[in-house]
Amino acid sequence: MSTGDALQAQLLEYQQNEITEYHIYTRLARRIRDQGNSDTLKRIAEEEKKHAGIWQTYTTLEIRPSRWKIFFYTVISRILGLTFGVKLMEKGEERAQINYDRLSEFVPRAREIESEEEHHEQELIEMLREERLEYVGSIVLGLNDALVELTGALAGLTFALQNAYLIAVAGLITGIAASFSMAASEYLSMKSEGESQRALKAALYTGAAYIVTVILLVMPYLVLANYFVSLAVTLGIAVLIILFFNYYVSVAQDLDFKSRFLEMAGLSLGIAAFSFGIGYLVRIFLGVEV
Repeated sequence: MSTGDALQAQLLEYQQNEITEYHIYTRLARRIRDQGNSDTLKRIAEEEKKHAGIWQTYTTLEIRPSRWKIFFYTVISRILGLTFGVKLMEKGEERAQINYDRLSEFVPRAREIESEEEHHEQELIEMLREERLEYVGSIVLGLNDALVELTGALAGLTFALQNAYLIAVAGLITGIAASFSMAASEYLSMKSEGESQRALKAALYTGAAYIVTVILLVMPYLVLANYFVSLAVTLGIAVLIILFFNYYVSVAQDLDFKSRFLEMAGLSLGIAAFSFGIGYLVRIFLGVEV
C-alpha cells in the first residue's frame, strides 16, 4: 500500500470514529432525563460532527458510522452509567491521538482537532453529573468492608466448621448484620459532618453495596457441596468484584487502576489467609467438631 493509500485509510478511520461518536452522543442526549447532561452531550456531539466534516474535506468521501459501536456504547452507558460510557469511549479516542502529530505533516488541521479533543471536550465531559458517582465513597466503604470482613470470616468458618451449609448460614447472618451496622455508621458519620441531606442516601448505598457483595460471596457455599472448593470460588469472585469495581472507578473518575486493584485484592486475600489460619487453630485447640 502506497503512502497516499495508507493516509486515506487512516483519515477514513478517523472520520468514521468522529461520525460514530456524533451519533452516540446524540442518542444518549435524547435518552437521559437530566437537561444539563443532555445539553452537554449535544454540545460534544456537535464537536464530533464538526471534526468528521474536517476529515471529510480531505477524504472527499461520505462514510457511515459504526452501528456496532453505537449499540455497544449506548448499552454500556445505560447499564454502567453515562459518565463511565462516555469516558470509556474517550479513552479509545485518546489512543488514536498518538498519530495526530504524524498526520499534521499532511493534514494541517489535525492539530486543531487534537487541541479540541484534549481540552474542550474534556471540559464538557467533566460537567456531567451522576448521583452514583457522588456516592462512590459510600459504595467503596460498603464494598471494601464486605470483601475484607466476609472473605476473612468465610475463610475462618470454612476450616472451623467444615460444612458448606452451616458456613453459608453463618456467613449470611454475619454479613447482613454487618451491612446494617455499616449503613447506620455511614448515616451517623455523614450527619456528624453536617451532611444531613445526603446521609440517608449514603447509608443506603453503603448497605446495598455490602449486601450485594455478601450474597455473591456466600452463594458458592449454597450451590457447591465441597467447602474448600466453595472457598476457592468465593475468593475468585472477590477478586473479580475488586477487578470490575476498580476498573469502573478508574475510568469514571480518572484514577489509577493497577495500584488500587493490587491494594484492595492484597488486603482482602491477605486477611482471608490469616483468618483461615485462625479457623485452623480454633478447630485444633478448642476441639470443634461439626
